Amino acid sequence: MLLPDSSSWQAAAACVGLSPSVVFARRAQQAAPALRACAACLVRRECEAAVAPAESFFDGVCAGRLWRNGRPVPESRTAKVMGPITAGGVRG
Repeated sequence: MLLPDSSSWQAAAACVGLSPSVVFARRAQQAAPALRACAACLVRRECEAAVAPAESFFDGVCAGRLWRNGRPVPESRTAKVMGPITAGGVRG
């Protein structure tokens, strides 16, 4: 999810190279590849601080969550497409 003013944390984001239609999807099923990338991403905190989804009425995936109109989509809706959590704490 590269923003116009690219910085080093953005280059390290797990979603680099994903289609914008996946990253900015409004539904969990379409956003599943981005949600899976976020699960392993090391820069989620930086992403959320830069995007500020709650303040910008953001639609899409940011910091490991799906957002719609700046509100996080309940995890019960995203868990269906992400699969169960494994012993290592990662969804499979």
